[in-house]
Amino acid sequence: MDFDKVIKERRSVRKFHSKKPNWRHIIEAFETGLQGPIAGNISSVRFILVDDPVIIAKLTEASQQDFVAEASYVAVVCSDPIDTIRSYGKELGEMYVRQQAGAAIENFLLKLVDLGLAGCWVGAFDEEQVRSALKIPDNIYIEAIIPVGYSIDKSPRKKHPSLDRSIYFNKYKMRFMKPRKEVEAL
Repeated sequence: MDFDKVIKERRSVRKFHSKKPNWRHIIEAFETGLQGPIAGNISSVRFILVDDPVIIAKLTEASQQDFVAEASYVAVVCSDPIDTIRSYGKELGEMYVRQQAGAAIENFLLKLVDLGLAGCWVGAFDEEQVRSALKIPDNIYIEAIIPVGYSIDKSPRKKHPSLDRSIYFNKYKMRFMKPRKEVEAL
């Protein structure tokens, strides 16, 4: 699919078809997720693919998002920060790990669209419930829960912020590439 079309078609889907996708496509999307920027070439992102209905029910409860249970698969994205923190220190290392995770998640979501699938980035959840359901060690960051499946949501895509309100030039709040000329008072 054309890249710009993938970008424009990506949206947060909360209504899924009961047809189960080929799990290999999700693995392919994981691989694309790993192609994002990596600080110091120290990969920290980890993916867990869940298809067990009992575990999906626990993730649904942890996120308090009923639509998670509608998906055939749920991807849980985690980060192992140890090597990045060792290389960059706690503050920078944690920031780089979070940035890497965000880039990986976005690449993953875009590849899902390219493959005809859909997902929704869920960032609000009870971390301890997710940790318990998936046996995730305490030193691992849980970044996102992403239900994955075929979309049946036909509602229009929500409007995104306009470029005019989001871009500045040379310094914060400078809305023009070159400052406007001031007219001298007569």
